[in-house]
Amino acid sequence: MSVFEKKPVWPAPRHAFEREITVRFSHCDPAGIVFFPQYFVMLNQLVEDWFTEELGIRYAELLGPRRIGLPTVSLSSDFTAPSRMGDRVALGLSVLRIGGGSLTLELGCRCDDEPRMRARQVLVTTSLETMRAVALPDDVRAAFERFEQAQRERA
Repeated sequence: MSVFEKKPVWPAPRHAFEREITVRFSHCDPAGIVFFPQYFVMLNQLVEDWFTEELGIRYAELLGPRRIGLPTVSLSSDFTAPSRMGDRVALGLSVLRIGGGSLTLELGCRCDDEPRMRARQVLVTTSLETMRAVALPDDVRAAFERFEQAQRERA
């Protein structure tokens, strides 16, 4: 039995914010499966969409005119099954913790009910002028808290 034939050891969660995408040729390596760094690109796009579409804070405006950065300071991941070109997968995120100047997210990818990968990511708000950590802006904190409350109500 290959590593790809093993059953996952954890269920594929449904996240509070999800988007379906089609795995494209550009996501895949010569073996025809998603090249693992591509998951991080897809998940970063998901975070950008979450800010703009769900939180109502344009991600491009946050980084551009407002000069607030959200670098990743911690990222861990597990991969349980391959995704192949043409697969329709759901990428999702849930809020785990809102800190004074940070946010911890649980992210994942599933195909139907099969988990493909999951990650835990910590983002820290920074000034893009000074490159130093700053407190969460009030509107960003309020948007996170509204989302977290709705997430709890859905659970």
